[in-house]
Amino acid sequence: MKLTIAKEQLLAGLQAVQNVVGSRTTLPILSNVLLSAVEGHLELTATDLDVTIVCSVIAQVERPGRTTLPVKRLFGIARELASSEIELEVDEKAVCSVRSGASFFKINGLAAEEFPPLPSFKQARAVSLPQDKLKAMLRKTSFAVSTDESRYVLNGIFFSLKDHKVTLVATDGRRLALTDEETEIPAEAQADFIVPTKAINEVNRLLSGTGTVELKYSENQVSFTTSGEGQMGALVISKLVDGNYPNYRQVIPGECQERIALPREEFLGALRRVELMTSDKSNSIKLGFSRNQLSITANTPEIGEAHETLAINYKGKDFAIAFNPTYLMDPLKALETDEVAFELIDELSPGVVKANVPFLYVIMPMRMS
Repeated sequence: MKLTIAKEQLLAGLQAVQNVVGSRTTLPILSNVLLSAVEGHLELTATDLDVTIVCSVIAQVERPGRTTLPVKRLFGIARELASSEIELEVDEKAVCSVRSGASFFKINGLAAEEFPPLPSFKQARAVSLPQDKLKAMLRKTSFAVSTDESRYVLNGIFFSLKDHKVTLVATDGRRLALTDEETEIPAEAQADFIVPTKAINEVNRLLSGTGTVELKYSENQVSFTTSGEGQMGALVISKLVDGNYPNYRQVIPGECQERIALPREEFLGALRRVELMTSDKSNSIKLGFSRNQLSITANTPEIGEAHETLAINYKGKDFAIAFNPTYLMDPLKALETDEVAFELIDELSPGVVKANVPFLYVIMPMRMS
């Protein structure tokens, strides 16, 4: 294998794939990136056996071929090179010579045959979405994914492809985020599945503001293929989380008592300031609703207290409710609307945050001290 590649192209390709490679892996081949040189481009593949990423960059290929090289070491070398052009040449013993300007390196690789084969999709079903739409949907849900490994079915985002729309749901048992987007879903492509957090993070990183993404899924795996004009095409393949997602519809409250419109930026700013006076032990803030006013307070005996007021349009009865400030701020950061609607029943029932975009967020209240 012999090729010449622009430094920025090689770095972009390695950056796209290297995240899935773990630092402590028992199989040496999993620390390597598979390089496949074919006419006009270089394909890079990395995997941890659960998530696989493939991307393709432009290269001048003199002699096609395949090899695997330690991805972190290759990235470190490429990043430090002074010249903007890099020449890679691999011999039959998988030793790669790297030449660039006055620099020369030899890296010991492993044979391409040792690299795990790409998972194949038998009867895959497929749906396409604009990349910016999927990116926005992931932004509005991924923060609510559970990190508790004992409840593994919650360690990912639930995808439901039904009724001409894609619905994404994430919950950790204390809050739930839901968003949907209308798209054409053929009858035979309808499905429900859970995509694990690691794959979600990689997909999110590779999505851009333009182009499309194609979702393909089978019984136990899913793939996301990005494409667009002038873009580096990327493919993420992941195993699905095995198990049944809980019935999320039953935690969404029915009729609310109060629906309060709040300016999103102002509300978020006030919460950020008040949160400074909470601690790990006492991590709650109180929202007090009275006529045309919202007071936000934190009172932590060992630290001190904070108090903010917002002018709002509220004519209901006076009442107070407490929440975890982080859980309240997360959806406000993910949204871009000027206003959010806060729906409340009483101080013991879940609150619901909505916006004038397809989004719904359920948050459990905290006990008031």
